[in-house]
Amino acid sequence: MSEIPGNTTQEQTFYEQVGGEETFRRLVHRFYEGVAEDPLLRPMYPEEDLGPAEERFALFLIQYWGGPRTYSDRRGHPRLRMRHAPFAVDRAAHDAWLRHMRTALDELGLAPEYEAELWRYFTYAAASMVNTAG
Repeated sequence: MSEIPGNTTQEQTFYEQVGGEETFRRLVHRFYEGVAEDPLLRPMYPEEDLGPAEERFALFLIQYWGGPRTYSDRRGHPRLRMRHAPFAVDRAAHDAWLRHMRTALDELGLAPEYEAELWRYFTYAAASMVNTAG
């Protein structure tokens, strides 16, 4: 009996292709190391401890890219623009956010096609969060 190509293994999600939970947790941890030292972004996080924000962002990315749906189970629909509305996100904040994400992404050492896919998403997401001129 011959096997039908493609029938023996299930196609992996992007989440699995890049290394799963560990990859996203490393990315988000490194990102928040930058945010913690950033005079523009740090005030946007009212919690003294950035750990809860880091956890929420990691769970969001894990779910978005095909991992477990823990984020939605705990917090409901992401509603990103609504959740960011209380904060004045201008071009400078956008640029600072992307600068820290670029550093975090570069340090992951992913294959170029995965890195490019994530970067496309992050640049789009950052632009969509801008809600204040400046």
